[in-house]
Amino acid sequence: MPKHANSGLSRLTRTHKLSVAGVAAAGAAALALSVVPGNAADHGKTQAASVENAQPAAFSAVSTAGRTQQATIARQADTSAAKGKAEAAAKQAAAKKAAAEKAAKAKAAAAAKAKAAKARAAKAAASRSAVRTAIPAAAPKPAAKPVVKRVVKTYPNNLDGWIRESLDVMAKKGIPGSYNGIYRNLMRESSGNPMAINLWDINAQNGIPSKGLLQVIDPTFRAYHVAGTSWNIYDPVANITAACNYAAAKYGSMDNVNSAY
Repeated sequence: MPKHANSGLSRLTRTHKLSVAGVAAAGAAALALSVVPGNAADHGKTQAASVENAQPAAFSAVSTAGRTQQATIARQADTSAAKGKAEAAAKQAAAKKAAAEKAAKAKAAAAAKAKAAKARAAKAAASRSAVRTAIPAAAPKPAAKPVVKRVVKTYPNNLDGWIRESLDVMAKKGIPGSYNGIYRNLMRESSGNPMAINLWDINAQNGIPSKGLLQVIDPTFRAYHVAGTSWNIYDPVANITAACNYAAAKYGSMDNVNSAY
């Protein structure tokens, strides 16, 4: 038998197989009648008629059973498909729920982490504030003193300038005297010559001649010298200031001197 014959039979439906079985049964009955002698022939006719009458009913029953089985298979297939869809939907819903729960947990963890970080920052800020409160603030530095530029007063290098400079020194040292009193006495004593020297009076005869604008002897100049002025007896400002200091001690002021003193 060719190889493909079996594969063709294997593809026969159950209904076909039942039909073939019915035909085979009918053939067997006919064969039995042909071998039965005498009266058995009539009996065989009767049986043959019965088989002929039964054949359509057998085919009908087989056809109904096949349709019923096909319907059952179809229902089972539909049920299986519905069950598969339900299972897939359930798995999808479960996966979606698991993803949502995971996202919610991650969000909650991030919120908790942020809250903890905020709490740590607040605690650190409070600690720094406490430290600043505990440590007294450094005393403010005293304001820098304003720089006062010292104005140096200048005087002309003449008789007027010498008298005015001497009066400023006398005012600082509390020595009395006026411009007119100084001018009047030095014009009488030296005619305004700072290098004047008397070589003929009693002082000169004693070896201590009078010198300068107000004709002061060396011992008197040294005794009444005013700090801040020159130690040179011929210096105009130093000579005037020392003479006025001597006159203030002896006469109250140079203004009270009207002759040799």
